[in-house]
Amino acid sequence: MADVQAKRVQPGIIDAEIAGRAVRRIKDYLMRYPEQSTIQVAGEHGGEDPLILPREAVSLLAFILAQAAEGRGVTVIPSQAELTTQQAADMLNVSRPYLIKLLEAGEIPFRLIGKHRRITYEDLQEYKRRDDAGRRAAADRLAALGQELGI
Repeated sequence: MADVQAKRVQPGIIDAEIAGRAVRRIKDYLMRYPEQSTIQVAGEHGGEDPLILPREAVSLLAFILAQAAEGRGVTVIPSQAELTTQQAADMLNVSRPYLIKLLEAGEIPFRLIGKHRRITYEDLQEYKRRDDAGRRAAADRLAALGQELGI
């Protein structure tokens, strides 16, 4: 599996007003025609064959536009993408050495390409879900203990 680059749009790059209008039109269209599995996009001036897009791709575009309308940046990463240790550490907001300790402890699966470690995006997200659930459970236990002690 080769490294796959993410596509990133920084906050503010897409005009929020235009994005807001576009997402409203897309959502209205999708709601009016829920049975259509493909969406035809025609140019404003006509004359050309319409662009035919899968419904799920249009839904993804609507999500991206909704984020842009709120002034947020967006990153699209293929689910089978393989990340470098630095990319994975950045996504978890931890240091690269800490991430390597997680890898070596078996917390996150990885594979070696020569001497370089690669982590799939899906495996990284699974670790993040487990870690978040563990943190929530610990916070719940602390809150319950605080109530018992009247704190």
